[in-house]
Amino acid sequence: GQQLRALFYALPPGESSFRSLEEVPDYVEKSIPFFITFIGLEFAVSWIQKRKLSGRINDGISSLSLGILSRLPDVLFRSVDLISYIYVWNNYRLFELPWDSPWTWYLTLLGVDFAYYCFHRISHEVNILWAAHQVHHSSEDYNLFTALRQSVLQKYTSWMFNLPMALFIPPSVFAVHLQFNLLYQFWIHTEVITKLGPLEWILNTPSHHRVHHGRNPYCIDKNYGGTLIIWDRIFGTFEAEDAKVVYGLTHPVNSFDPIMLQLRPLAHIWNMFWATPGFCNKLSVIFKGPGWGPGKPRLGLPEEIPVITGKEIPFNPIVPAYLNCYAVVHFAVIVDLYTELLATVTTLSQGTVLLRIGFIILSLASFGLLMENKSKAGILEVIRCLVFMGVYKLGYFRSQFSFLGYAYEV
Repeated sequence: GQQLRALFYALPPGESSFRSLEEVPDYVEKSIPFFITFIGLEFAVSWIQKRKLSGRINDGISSLSLGILSRLPDVLFRSVDLISYIYVWNNYRLFELPWDSPWTWYLTLLGVDFAYYCFHRISHEVNILWAAHQVHHSSEDYNLFTALRQSVLQKYTSWMFNLPMALFIPPSVFAVHLQFNLLYQFWIHTEVITKLGPLEWILNTPSHHRVHHGRNPYCIDKNYGGTLIIWDRIFGTFEAEDAKVVYGLTHPVNSFDPIMLQLRPLAHIWNMFWATPGFCNKLSVIFKGPGWGPGKPRLGLPEEIPVITGKEIPFNPIVPAYLNCYAVVHFAVIVDLYTELLATVTTLSQGTVLLRIGFIILSLASFGLLMENKSKAGILEVIRCLVFMGVYKLGYFRSQFSFLGYAYEV
């Protein structure tokens, strides 16, 4: 019950206030079964409503791969959000609000959400930050899988926007709202919910967030809110859903490879940096908007945004049905190994942890190439399976479910 309500920010202050950081539950990890349940429910409702599923195998595996990839650094290090916040709290706090006061809880709700709005908006308006954030926008589908499509690099810039709160809000209260703000944004990534009446004025809803993920000219750089939509209404970045939204980037990446999706925008900035003459222009490549060029305004020219015809076809290479089945089964194996790693990481040696992380990254890249039907994908997959067999036999991998051991070897 608690985990389900946490998804909707519906745990009141008395139920989600803690004296110390160590007492704060990992709401995100505890919500994983609900992620899976809601994804299944979305598929069912979409089939009933439109007689079609809400997503595709290739895009779904790509989104989940990016989600896993984004969480792998947390296996090795504590969240940079919390490390930086605790440092400022311990060394520079001005005063201490009571951890058990409802007013502290509500103030933190507003503070975390406003910090998210500021960071989110800047991530769209500064090219180097957009290079990280664009990963979340790269899907041409819009479903609950898309919510899990996250950047590895984004968290290394978002932390600084929360630091002003560390001057007076206890870390335990901050840690709760950091998770709630993230969890709330899961369920708004869907097309099966239309409008929510008066709630649309205050809350970020599926309708508002569909606009944010659109590449239609009217959708660009709109609706940055996390939990609340009030910041967009106050600062003039709100746009209501109107014409049918076409999802994805204005210039699609056309790849399911999670490594490529993370790194290609950085390579683009690198190439633009060296190709653009003048020192100030080079700095502008990094710190102005992704649409900027010499002689253009900071955020680029709106008329250069590609026109949407409504006939856009998502990137969808033809792959044999057996290959889709193969990818789904092997991806399930990797999810099992990943969740087992999370559960046992404190008992493993650093070498074993790094070996498992390396194999997970190799596997996710291989699945991406398989979904694109690349010619070299088969060779990489054979190598991956041989590595798996060797490492599994040596005991460095194990399933959460002992009865699957023989099946994995087969």
